[in-house]
Amino acid sequence: MSPNFHVAHHFDSADTQFDAGRMGIWLFLVTEILLFGGLFCAFAIFRGWFFDSFVEAHHHLDKVMGGINTIVLICSSLTMALAVRSAQKSDQKTTTRLLVVTLLCAAVFLVIKYFEYQHKFHDGLLPGKYFTAQGFTTAHAGIFFAIYFMMTGIHGLHVVIGMGLITWILIRNLRGEFSSRYYSPVEGVGLYWHLVDLIWIYLFPLLYLVG
Repeated sequence: MSPNFHVAHHFDSADTQFDAGRMGIWLFLVTEILLFGGLFCAFAIFRGWFFDSFVEAHHHLDKVMGGINTIVLICSSLTMALAVRSAQKSDQKTTTRLLVVTLLCAAVFLVIKYFEYQHKFHDGLLPGKYFTAQGFTTAHAGIFFAIYFMMTGIHGLHVVIGMGLITWILIRNLRGEFSSRYYSPVEGVGLYWHLVDLIWIYLFPLLYLVG
């Protein structure tokens, strides 16, 4: 196979294409950081306004489920990093196994999140005007859960998108498209997945431990 087999016609060389692709991924990740940065700022503002409500409401989150999901995503980030490394070493079989494990970890995360959401729905811990839970001593717990569902819901959507991207590179890897000479799609998806994991590492203590 020619070293320039994967070089698009508008690039002079494989190195130029690789650098441009990496820059594009980083610029995209910056926009993702800005998106979640705005949500974090909103959380901080509303927490300042309704501090007592936020502190009371966060005790109704399942810290055990949140903690397990944190461990699951950290493990998935490790397997994703190892998958990128094995792709760089032209180890197709190991890359396949690691990508499958990463997908399974993502699926476990979503299943746990489903049961956590189901519990919230059952207890009436819903956003805003749909908040029907009883026994709260403060008046604005629904605002906390509105932000909770917004932040974790958008993050969950990113997990689903990440699973789609991992499946895409898994299929391409099974076709033998990646090697030490061409692995940029695996690296790009890996960077995206690390960001998804990193965001959850911030969400978990912010929502579940601090409130």
